[in-house]
Amino acid sequence: MEKKTETAVDPPCSMIVVAAGQGKRFGSTLPKQYRPVSGVPLLVHTLTHLQAHPLINRIVPIIAADGFSLWDAFMSPHLGRLPKVTAPVTGGAERQHSVQRGIEALNLAAEAWIGIHDGARPLVSRTLLDRLFQARDSADALIAALPAQDTIKQVGTDHRITGTLQREEIWLAQTPQIFRYGLIRSALEAAAADGFIGTDDASLVERLGLPVLVVPGDAHNIKVTHPRDEALASLLLAEEDACQGA
Repeated sequence: MEKKTETAVDPPCSMIVVAAGQGKRFGSTLPKQYRPVSGVPLLVHTLTHLQAHPLINRIVPIIAADGFSLWDAFMSPHLGRLPKVTAPVTGGAERQHSVQRGIEALNLAAEAWIGIHDGARPLVSRTLLDRLFQARDSADALIAALPAQDTIKQVGTDHRITGTLQREEIWLAQTPQIFRYGLIRSALEAAAADGFIGTDDASLVERLGLPVLVVPGDAHNIKVTHPRDEALASLLLAEEDACQGA
């Protein structure tokens, strides 16, 4: 059988990039998405990796309501080489509210594809994106995730173990998470109506009793949350550049 070409057959995907956080856990006055990593803001690396994939046709950044001056100061100099990036959308009080605003701003057809990615994951790779996009034939909701490597203990509020979970059934969720537009929009609206706040986007689909497919993630696809993560991201980006230059 002739192998299909991704650009001719596979549908495109718009991508929402959530970058509205204040970085309180990072312990910096400057939100982490704007902090320099390998010479440019962290968010630039994230957007650059997404920009490079041919199936991503539009990238919508979600930023804090009071973050437009930071966007202009730190991001505007780099937007000339990021033509898929649209004007940013104002986020909400919670990450989920920010995602919903991005979804509503796009207003796509129900069958269209939409991805949601953390702005603080600067090392999303072409290989990982390929895996997600190629798996769309099998599901309308997909996430990247890694199988747990350590023994997982369930612990009570008194710090005493209440059980040991089956490691084979535990996966650590990453982003991107990919959905049919109509599906994730309905899931977000249902969650809003019920006052439910999920821990990730897929959990909103799960609570409706609908299936979500797990696609193997990437150990390099780290989320920068603490200063040590920034240092690791810098090393991994330098390693990536070295491999590309070889």
